[in-house]
Amino acid sequence: MEVAAFCEPAYGVRSLGDIVPAAAHALGSPLGPAPTGLVLPDASSYVVFLIDGLGARLLERYAHAAPYLSSLLVASEPATAGVPSTTSTSLTSLGTGLTPGAHGLVGFTTRIPGTSDLLNALVWDHDVEPTQWQPHQTAFASLQAAGVRVSVVNKREFNGSGLTVAAHRGADYVGVDRVGERIAAVIAASTPAPRQPALTYVYDGDLDWTGHRWGVASSQWLQQLAMIDHEAEQLREALPADRRLVIIADHGMVDVSAESRIDVSAHDELRSGVALVGGEARFRHLYCAGGAVPDVVATWTETLGERADVLTRADAIARGWFGPVDPSVLPRIGDVVVACRGEFAVLSTDGFPYESRLIGMHGSLTPDEMLIPVLVD
Repeated sequence: MEVAAFCEPAYGVRSLGDIVPAAAHALGSPLGPAPTGLVLPDASSYVVFLIDGLGARLLERYAHAAPYLSSLLVASEPATAGVPSTTSTSLTSLGTGLTPGAHGLVGFTTRIPGTSDLLNALVWDHDVEPTQWQPHQTAFASLQAAGVRVSVVNKREFNGSGLTVAAHRGADYVGVDRVGERIAAVIAASTPAPRQPALTYVYDGDLDWTGHRWGVASSQWLQQLAMIDHEAEQLREALPADRRLVIIADHGMVDVSAESRIDVSAHDELRSGVALVGGEARFRHLYCAGGAVPDVVATWTETLGERADVLTRADAIARGWFGPVDPSVLPRIGDVVVACRGEFAVLSTDGFPYESRLIGMHGSLTPDEMLIPVLVD
């Protein structure tokens, strides 16, 4: 079976990191040059609703389960996530307006330079200061400083988390836990004051969780998609007509069967020369022992064949996967990176035992993972 080509990130043109800069232009408070491939209609208030895991390909494929969302596809073109196509990287690109190589959250788990430890960007590590890990002013903070009322509407438990501070600091945080209070909070936060435009970001992670647990071909996922569709439509109906709603995602997802997995922990040859395994099952960061990079690339390439691209850090950067890379970010990227093709995954059950329980996965550069909807209503 022919394996689909990778979908390269469209940084600066039409990517997730271009959403807030495009909205800033539409609000009349530009942060810099407008993205060349993403123009949003002018408005005094924008609501950005991010549905975790809702890839553009998935929405097209299962349009029958989401009549409201799919009705907006006709007038839209997808954008791309960044690399890797994973939540922590994507949410930081959205909030900062920067590429992964600039903001530094280059994976779900990445090595803390100078140590043999991994930073889990969703859970975080209390010894890692998020404002040092991601030192740049966020796009949210820049907009707030420019006089735009910027709000983040998300679960109470995420307020003050490492990822929230790294990705979304500078915005007013509104903690909510239920759909009803979420919609009410968005309506209140998005109400523009006289001569003060508003940008409100709201997040829902339930579809992503369901896809990981049950897979995107499951009845559970389809039911959750239908619920999200109803929530989005209800939000649109509750918002006054002069407030723009743009619905996006952070990545898509693919289902990985038991036959399409390999476990590093069960293959001595794959562990040879590898001091630390990071990333996630669809996009691995391999941190190698001194001088072992050529052998690791050769062994992994021979073992995985056409099922993955195995690249040195320099080659992955040369492809533009992370955008321009800040020197401080370089050691966070694996000496070798492994990007899976098709529906293949590289597990590491010694370090990440939960991975064996997942059905839906993401992180690589297939169109199903990289293409995200940009739905404007």
